[in-house]
Amino acid sequence: MDILNKTNRPIKVDLPGGKVLRLGPSKTGQITPKAASYPPVQKLIEEGVLEILDGGGSDPSSGSPGSANDAGAGPSAGFSSGGGIRRTGNR
Repeated sequence: MDILNKTNRPIKVDLPGGKVLRLGPSKTGQITPKAASYPPVQKLIEEGVLEILDGGGSDPSSGSPGSANDAGAGPSAGFSSGGGIRRTGNR
């Protein structure tokens, strides 16, 4: 479930379990449905500071291919044996 900070200033959203979500101006973040029903979050929604976006259900499915592509690029872009400093002798 996505939420949007509708203000022009960064805000701190208190979540259940003592967790905190910090959102920059006009930025979105993800919270659980349980957190959306939490009284401090509901108060910010009623004040118009936060807005719940309906597109939250499709983001995990669209994020999976992106994470698969990132995982594929990670090892190939990682450490390589060619180039860099070559250490010799006793270490």
